[in-house]
Amino acid sequence: MPIRMNAPETFAARLAGADRPQIGMWVCSASPIVAEVAAGSGVDWVLLDAEHSPNDLQSILHQLYAMSAYPVSAVVRPPIGDTVLIKQYLDLGVQNLLVPMVDSAEQARELVRAVRYPGPAGAGTAPAEHGARGVGASLARSSRWNRIEGYLGRATGTVSLIVQIESAAAVANVEEILAVDGVDAIFIGPADLAGSMGLLGQPSHPDVVAAALTAIRAARAAGKPAGINAFVPEDADRYLAEGAAFAAVGADVAILARASEALADRFIGAHPASAAASGAAASATGADAADATPPGSPAPRASY
Repeated sequence: MPIRMNAPETFAARLAGADRPQIGMWVCSASPIVAEVAAGSGVDWVLLDAEHSPNDLQSILHQLYAMSAYPVSAVVRPPIGDTVLIKQYLDLGVQNLLVPMVDSAEQARELVRAVRYPGPAGAGTAPAEHGARGVGASLARSSRWNRIEGYLGRATGTVSLIVQIESAAAVANVEEILAVDGVDAIFIGPADLAGSMGLLGQPSHPDVVAAALTAIRAARAAGKPAGINAFVPEDADRYLAEGAAFAAVGADVAILARASEALADRFIGAHPASAAASGAAASATGADAADATPPGSPAPRASY
């Protein structure tokens, strides 16, 4: 007799039951080992990114397996809000989707349809108008191969949908996006938001911060959680103080890059031979010593 199972709690349910902001990090390396390390770190949620990372269906599946033993919410970002791709992600057992570049309520409604199965007939509405998710869960991890009893009828409750607000147009439309039934939360991406505002590479610019706060306040007014990407601690502190319900405060590859640079600075940058070589290079190029970065200085902080 097969074991009967329940789906894990969604990130939306976790947010609803939380008594503090939920703190998370990105995993961009497509590595199940790194995903497991992150999952056991004490953060509340981990974003597996497939928009700006070399992830595919297999690598996401392996990372979900690696994280499944830990009390952390796995959130997955597809590269695009495509109905077919979303179907594949959901069948893998992805429960929490963060979909990038959502600029309008119409886009949000299409995403809600993508994560839901067709509904019952009647009430003057065609079943397909309720949802567009293809039906194949009995063959997939999402239903644990039909071990989650009544999965088709309960599937909507096993999925949370977060849409990204990362353009000036999305901020202008944020109240309408939040009003879409089935959108569980929004997530603000300051880097792309800055680019759309003509401030590329300036996610901490006051105008970008003001736009992000507009979206956070709109979400609070609508009774829905707002999250944000904030790798600069001071920015994260401000957004959390202003009511952000969740935040991503770092990424595996960025942490490794900065930490490895710090090690190199500590053990190589201060080495007499390295310092002599740096001085010789500066002299050879006529560089002004006053403009040179002192040995051991921290690497410049990248903007996110």
